[in-house]
Parts: sequence; C-alpha cells; structure tokens
Amino acid sequence: MSDLSNKIISVAPMMDCTDRHDRYFLRLLAPGVELYTEMITTHALMHGDVDYLLGFNVEEKYVALQLGGSDPKALAHSAKLGEEFGYDEINLNVGCPSPRVSSGRFGACLMLEPELVAECVAAMRANVRIPVTIKCRIGVDHQDSYEQLVNFISLNASAGIKKFIIHARKAWLHGLSPKENREVPPLHYDVVQQIKKDCPELTIIINGGIKTLNDIDALLPYVDGVMIGRAAYANPYLLAQIQERYYSNTDSEPVLTRHEVIEQLIPYVESQLEKNVRLQSITRHILGLYQGQRGAGSWRRFISENAYKPGAGVEVIKQALALIR
Repeated sequence: MSDLSNKIISVAPMMDCTDRHDRYFLRLLAPGVELYTEMITTHALMHGDVDYLLGFNVEEKYVALQLGGSDPKALAHSAKLGEEFGYDEINLNVGCPSPRVSSGRFGACLMLEPELVAECVAAMRANVRIPVTIKCRIGVDHQDSYEQLVNFISLNASAGIKKFIIHARKAWLHGLSPKENREVPPLHYDVVQQIKKDCPELTIIINGGIKTLNDIDALLPYVDGVMIGRAAYANPYLLAQIQERYYSNTDSEPVLTRHEVIEQLIPYVESQLEKNVRLQSITRHILGLYQGQRGAGSWRRFISENAYKPGAGVEVIKQALALIR
C-alpha cells in the first residue's frame, strides 16, 4: 500500500456516464474514492423533477453534486437542495467547454468572468454548511497566462473556496468538440503543480490524461489528489486496483474480484428492475469491467445484444458471466 497522507483520488463528473447506477457500481469497486454526479444545471433543478435529478443511493457516499449555472440566487437554491438530499460537497462546473454549455453561460466560459464566479460561490457558501468547490481549466482560449489563472484562483479563494479541481489543459470555446477539448490541448501538469506551490493552503486536485497507477504515483507527491475521468469509465476495474494500492490496509475488506463485483451488483439490478428501470440503463456502465481479460469481447457483445430487449432481466448478466467463467 502507498502512503496517501490524506490525499484524494476521485472519479470525474462525466455527462451520460456518472449517473446513480454507475456510481453504485463504482463504489463496489473502490470504497475509498470520491464520486461526483453528472453536471446538473440550475435550470433543470428549478423546473424539473428534483427527486429524480438528485436522488441517489446512500451506498454511493462520499458523493459530490456538480452544478452548472451562473446565477448566484439559482445556484444558492440548488446548492441547498443538494445539501438537503445528503450530498457531501457542491462543485461548480467552470470547466466544461461544450457549446451548449457555453451558450447557457456556464462551464469553461465562466473562467472569463472570475468576479461572477466568486459571487456565485459566495452565494452558495452562504446557503449551505457543506463544502463548495470549483472544477476548472488552466485557461480558456487566449486567456491562458499563469497570472490570469492565479487571479481566478485568488478571487475565488477569497470568496471562501478551499478546494480546486484543475484540468491541466486549457479549453477552446470554439473550433474543438468536447471530446477534442479532452485530447487536443496539451497537458500542463507543471502549471497545476505550481499553483499548489504558490497556494499551499488550498486543496489542489489535478485532472486530465490520468490513466494508470503509474500516472497517479507520478502526480501525487506534488498535489493534494488526482481526479480520473474517461479511464475510470472505459476500464472500471482500475478503481479496484486503486483501492488495493492506496486504500487497503490490514483492517479493510479485501478488494473484490470482477466476478464478485457482479454478484454484489445483481441484487441492486433486481431492485431497480422492480422500479421499472431498464436493464440497459445499468449494464451500459459495466461493459468495460473485463477489459484486457480473456472473454471480455464475449461479455460486451452478449450484454450489448440482449440488455436492450423488452423484459430483459438479470439473467442477461448471469449468462454473460457464464461466458467469462
């Protein structure tokens, strides 16, 4: 086991990925990591089904609610809802470069308005007792100097933010797709590491391009934690390896095997099917569990070809598991 010294490993908020079903599954793999919801907008919470949008399983905790918005009052109201539902942290999205998000005046475009962000987080902090945090980029478009990033961090630290999750790439608001914005702008881990050096009193979490245990080992000495994104979704058993390497000790439960994870997931699946949740809504998150293992293709193929069918139940998962065995 590596000594974390109170450092944090978390799974990034990912649209269409980290819903409540995925988070329940990930928690089976890694009891020690922090989980984040998909981004939920203040508009959705003001006009949508709050119970559906914010409901989660208590087994998921520690779980943070990520909000998207730029109106201080709406964000304060939404943060309060999150606290009442039992979330452990409220995170403001200041990093998503999607054109749809930018047109709504939230996400990465807010890095161009640091004073407004500070007003938003101050309003949220005044309305809740749980931590409010920010997830951002190192810059946006041509406003990407270190001085501008320090100004953004400083303004919001003065508004009471103690924890910043920083994607070590800048975002291009025009010309790149969200996927390209995760891959094309070069990574600058040194910038995030310098922020930690210059702001030692802040909790700085680094995000972007972190795919392996070696990547985590290389970064942890210089920051307070790492956040893993798509790698945790494509290869979820990476989280079990993280659990074993960083969080296991002589008193903890042994890390589950892939088969044991599925066996423990099945009762949850059955309970969700009784609530008229479609099997495919859950199984889409587990397709990568056997990545790199013998039979992984058969596992993915059988589930993909059968989970969407009307009336599909847990027997689909059990039959796919038998193909692996």
